[in-house]
Amino acid sequence: MTRYVVHRLGGMILVLFLVCLFTYVVFFALSPDPAVQICGKNCTPERIDQIRANLGLDAPFLTQFLGFLGGLFTGRQYGGGTSIIECPAPCLGYSFQSSQIVTDMIVQRLPVTAVVAIGAAVLWLTAGVIGGLVSAVREGKFADHFIAALTLGGMSIPNYVLALALQYVFVVQLQWLPFPQAVPFADDPGQWFANFILPWAVLAIGYASSYTRLTRANVIDTLGENFVRTAKAKGLQPSLVWRRHALRPALTPVVTIAGMDFAGLLGGALITETVFGINGVGKLAADSITKNDQPVIMAVTLLAAFFVVVGNMVVDLLYSAIDPRVRAS
Repeated sequence: MTRYVVHRLGGMILVLFLVCLFTYVVFFALSPDPAVQICGKNCTPERIDQIRANLGLDAPFLTQFLGFLGGLFTGRQYGGGTSIIECPAPCLGYSFQSSQIVTDMIVQRLPVTAVVAIGAAVLWLTAGVIGGLVSAVREGKFADHFIAALTLGGMSIPNYVLALALQYVFVVQLQWLPFPQAVPFADDPGQWFANFILPWAVLAIGYASSYTRLTRANVIDTLGENFVRTAKAKGLQPSLVWRRHALRPALTPVVTIAGMDFAGLLGGALITETVFGINGVGKLAADSITKNDQPVIMAVTLLAAFFVVVGNMVVDLLYSAIDPRVRAS
């Protein structure tokens, strides 16, 4: 197991390095000159050269990239003379629009995105696994057809349409829920919870539909395995056979996709956060794309890649705890 973990850590570091290199090439080497955008319309060539020097954009590409990588571990400085800005490690850059350290901007938004991702994940896993199990056990019956119709509808509706529709019904018309506001949990737990109900529901409906279909297909396949038939032949209760012998092996691919989806959401639920005005990483990315703030866009891209790579590794390590066949191999 130790050798496997070390091997995966080495692969993870290599993937993250390649992602850093690719994103740096895309956002800096192939993008318009950031110094021109920062300087504005009424700007002199001397001022543009000064901005390039302050941001380190006048150095060769390899020097810039190595400086960026070094900033992730040791931090770096921006500017010169008396106007030096310290960017502590891990330094993800310096915003061209807001003149803030990008790491600080992400740290402020990440807890909100984590709340959105965790709440939605709990909902979609619970609904998806239970719905898939019920649909598989009642295969071909009314419950199976009813759940299939619900999942088809959930997968067909785009997130932004569902978000606007639920917001109009529950916030504008019925006024059962407030429009999401920045309310700390310690100040008003009830208001805090009400702010996240709709974002959680919007994200969970689409994901739960996919997980229901996946769980159903896996449970049906597992019910035909020899060890499940043996458990039935021993006279075990049907509910015990479904939960302990059929569901656990069927959850392996579900856990794989869940880990990737959850890790992706930690990089920001861009559409949902934008529609509901939630100040998370996704909304930060959307605002930065509008303003063409390249360091922030690149930082969010790297953050999402980091969570996906780490999530993939964690999922692989969880396999042995879920499926005994993986542990035996």
